[in-house]
Amino acid sequence: MPLTIDVITLFPRMLDGFLAESILGRGIGAKRLDVRVHDLREWTTDKHRTADDRPFGGGAGMVLKPEPVFAAMEQLQTPGCRRVYLTPDGEPLSPAIAEELSREEHVIFLSGHYEGIDQRIRDCVIDREISIGDYVLTNGTLAAAVVIDALSRFIPGVLGEEKSLTHESFTGKLLDFPQYTRPAEFRGMSVPEVLLSGDHRKIEDWRHAQRVEKTRKVRPDLLKQHQT
Repeated sequence: MPLTIDVITLFPRMLDGFLAESILGRGIGAKRLDVRVHDLREWTTDKHRTADDRPFGGGAGMVLKPEPVFAAMEQLQTPGCRRVYLTPDGEPLSPAIAEELSREEHVIFLSGHYEGIDQRIRDCVIDREISIGDYVLTNGTLAAAVVIDALSRFIPGVLGEEKSLTHESFTGKLLDFPQYTRPAEFRGMSVPEVLLSGDHRKIEDWRHAQRVEKTRKVRPDLLKQHQT
């Protein structure tokens, strides 16, 4: 059975091209996952299709109303599904979280917008809150796209070469090593000799050393985690 993903958003068309292209598009075409995108306004009941309102207590911006979100969740959810809210103040996305979500049968993503969502939504119909970084986006649909892409790579058959997962950045808490391809010489710049040697043990040792060095320079916090 493919992983079923529902995305609830005010901007469903933002995902059209994203879901149709590249590895993710092929994964959907091969029925490894089934992604369904829903306009939150489908669950509004007034003639203006109102999904947001001003916050109690004052302040800038608008807040998503509880009525349409509760109605959407209650219609879409299945027993045991995971209901995820994408928000800057959620737990940081990591490979472990992406892999965990990839093993679910059904995930519902709620995209935050404007100043956020009514707290009663978070209290009652959300199981997990995830952030893709310490910054604010125009809306959570972009964040949903990122999480879907990250988790899809852990679904068997989505990646063309499963081995690639073992050498990606952040696997083992180290950044990736430098990659080279033909030609071996370009504008006076040569590929490291070790990569042309055919000695797989030396190549793996070189790549590991490069990962450690890059992580030390760019993300020393990850190196500390790796050493522990």
